[in-house]
Amino acid sequence: MDELTEKLQVLQSWIDESRSIVFFGGAGVSTESGIPDFRSVDGLYHQQYDYPPETILSRTFFDQNTAEFYRFYRSKMLCTTAQPNAAHKKLAQLEQAGRLRSVVTQNIDGLHQAAGSKRVWELHGSVLRNYCMHCGASYPADAIQNSQGVPKCTACGGIIKPDVVLYEESLDSHTLQEALNDIEQADMLIIGGTSLAVYPAASLIHYYRGRRLVLINKSPTPYDDHADLVLAGPIGRLLDQIQVHPI
Repeated sequence: MDELTEKLQVLQSWIDESRSIVFFGGAGVSTESGIPDFRSVDGLYHQQYDYPPETILSRTFFDQNTAEFYRFYRSKMLCTTAQPNAAHKKLAQLEQAGRLRSVVTQNIDGLHQAAGSKRVWELHGSVLRNYCMHCGASYPADAIQNSQGVPKCTACGGIIKPDVVLYEESLDSHTLQEALNDIEQADMLIIGGTSLAVYPAASLIHYYRGRRLVLINKSPTPYDDHADLVLAGPIGRLLDQIQVHPI
């Protein structure tokens, strides 16, 4: 039996013994759905633009260069045709089976909900929600995708902004607190598809008090030495091998 198979057996046994798992995920969860991540070799941070992506995705840039923000956003951030992959589906099954308490995600693509997950804390918001900055009217992602230049509210003419947390903006306090509460109460924390390099989201790991910390990622993270179990590889392929046994 190889090392990975042994680790998967450990993961399976821990999941079978758990009643309140929390999954904390990042961009790597959605790469198998065709959505690029930010920090891998092929990610957005390694492509060339007139401005670095982290500059474009800042609130200052949005306010001062709104048209350029939207040109990048439509091209690289909106992916309305993406479908949930094996990781999203397995997590939804674990929730339905009564083993997973919630998903805490840094992703903004809505794929966890599309797979059937109900309790999802979106730390960085969602591209599926957009609102007029003047009157607060709501708009779906298609309204942004199908618009030209700076999307404007049909009711009042105000600028529409995606409900995503840009650099320089604070995380939603309610979402953050609920995520922290769930992590504190978890009997198992699975962290997947994240380099744990984005703060303050990455600091949530410090709120976990349990003894079963699992890291699943293609590349090493700064917290590998602190984990009880580390699996290297595509998270969808690995989680797809887990059997879901209802409580």
